[in-house]
Amino acid sequence: MSDPGPTTAPTGSVAGADEHPLRALVLAGGLTFEREVSINSGGQVVGALTRVGVDAEMHDADAGLLPGLSATPVDAVFIALHGSAGEDGALRAVLDLAGVPYVGSPAAACRLAWDKPAAKSVVRAAGVTTPDWVALPHSTFRELGAAAVLDLIVARLGLPLMVKPASGGSSLGVQKVSRVEDLPAAMVSCFAYGDTVMVERFVDGVELALSVVDLGQGPESLPAVEIVPESGVFDYTSRYTPGMTEYHAPARVSDAVAARAAEVALTVHRVLGLSDLSRTDAIVTEDGEVHFLEVNVSPGLTETSMFPMALEAAGHTLGEVLAGLLERAAITPSS
Repeated sequence: MSDPGPTTAPTGSVAGADEHPLRALVLAGGLTFEREVSINSGGQVVGALTRVGVDAEMHDADAGLLPGLSATPVDAVFIALHGSAGEDGALRAVLDLAGVPYVGSPAAACRLAWDKPAAKSVVRAAGVTTPDWVALPHSTFRELGAAAVLDLIVARLGLPLMVKPASGGSSLGVQKVSRVEDLPAAMVSCFAYGDTVMVERFVDGVELALSVVDLGQGPESLPAVEIVPESGVFDYTSRYTPGMTEYHAPARVSDAVAARAAEVALTVHRVLGLSDLSRTDAIVTEDGEVHFLEVNVSPGLTETSMFPMALEAAGHTLGEVLAGLLERAAITPSS
């Protein structure tokens, strides 16, 4: 008898002698500034998975998580947690210890991506352009004197500047500073979101969200999403308030720029050791240069998020893609 070749489980089921609907746990919530965004993402994920036949439910990453997984195992976990709860690698390390399969990048890669200055260093070493920056903890300003340090930053990077937490997402704490007298207040505001602040040279251009997904044949770049915030800065309000930002998927850029942007996204995904899905934020300058800003290992999946827009622009549906990722995670658990 000839070998029929490998079989593939239908969407929403796991291959096996007694095929059953895929059981997935969607982790959302967490005790971070991004809790509400995470719950929104988790709800969208559960709805999308349910529509394609996956048995999915949402759970917070709390003290009941591990006992619950032990008592009622699932085929795989999807992490829709944003902020440190889902992106700094700690939760994934615990899931690894518990032997629970999950979708997404391994713990070590998440730790690297979560540290924006460290990620920028690795990406720049790989040949990708990224704006100059300096990252300093609050203690440095306290011990050396804020005024003296800020003067050196402005002398080195110029104006305008982007001030942002050295880790974190959803554009929380991110501010554009055009006047030197506004820099101290921006720093104080940013320190509310973390102990270390990254000050980055502002780059003017077209802002793009560059999503990468692995559909089973290796990572591939999805169509770029162009971001046009009404305020001119893609901050938390612009990101999550419907109508405050205009999106174009695919982005209104030339084929050559789109190809360069796709290559940047794939390079970032590769050199940082990411898996399954990621979203790179970038700026394209007037001369067509693509500047890497940061990468997100747990892209937002709300109704205003760019990853679902990119999937749709590529002709995919969110539920089918997420179900496929969960199926492969169940068959080949993270190590």
